[in-house]
Amino acid sequence: MSGAVGPSIRRLGDLAAPDVAERVTESSTIIIPFGAIEQHGPHLPLATDLIVVDAFAEAVVAEFGEELDLWLLPALPYTNSGEHLWAPGTFAHTPETLITIAREIGRGLAMLPARRVALLNGHGGNTSLLDVICRELRVAHGLLTFLVHPSLPPDHGGEGHPAEHGLGIHGGMGETSIVMHLRPDLVHADKLVDNVPTWLEEHPRVGFGKAGFGWVSNDFGPSGVIGDATLASADLGKTMFEDRVAYLGEVFADIASFDFPDSRHVAGPGTTPTA
Repeated sequence: MSGAVGPSIRRLGDLAAPDVAERVTESSTIIIPFGAIEQHGPHLPLATDLIVVDAFAEAVVAEFGEELDLWLLPALPYTNSGEHLWAPGTFAHTPETLITIAREIGRGLAMLPARRVALLNGHGGNTSLLDVICRELRVAHGLLTFLVHPSLPPDHGGEGHPAEHGLGIHGGMGETSIVMHLRPDLVHADKLVDNVPTWLEEHPRVGFGKAGFGWVSNDFGPSGVIGDATLASADLGKTMFEDRVAYLGEVFADIASFDFPDSRHVAGPGTTPTA
């Protein structure tokens, strides 16, 4: 994918158990990528979100892992994709199941010396739920938890590209370009879809990044695409990927120094927070 593979990647799972105490420290940050297996229109693979978030995670750990003491856990491939369940090939946990999985992962995280955990999100539909999970892990284990996006999707307040009227959130120009860069063999270039929901502009207070509304992806049309994939290119994808890896390096540098001013940490249920 990204080319950032091999022993230079600091993968937590590659360590032997006794090595954890020696190499993982209180200053380490554990990165858990969240992908998805879901429809991405007729032109992109079901694993788009997993491919992309894996590539970002590997690239950022390869480039900044030693400097920032980053450790990578395997990505979760199946997450919260209810908005795409109408399409064959979509796999999704319920919100309740994904929260339970995260809680159970939290038990293992709590046994590590590391205090910082970053959830690297590759699927916009996970965003609200991962906010909840960050707090769940904070309350249960006193961890410093962070939700990190390579870029925040417009339906959660991020800035969309003006060429898509700021409305491209799924299978459009950005995602298609990045997959063209990472895995051009998986892109069906003869099936690119232009489906930008410009009708949303008729609503000044309801829409992406405004007053929200419940939706599933085929509410916007039968292709399941929300954006304009015809604007995509591998060159654009390369630029976007490299820019976002640099941005993620800045994010993880900030995470490495983040703490609450009075250094008190939330304790688990039934205990008293310590000062």
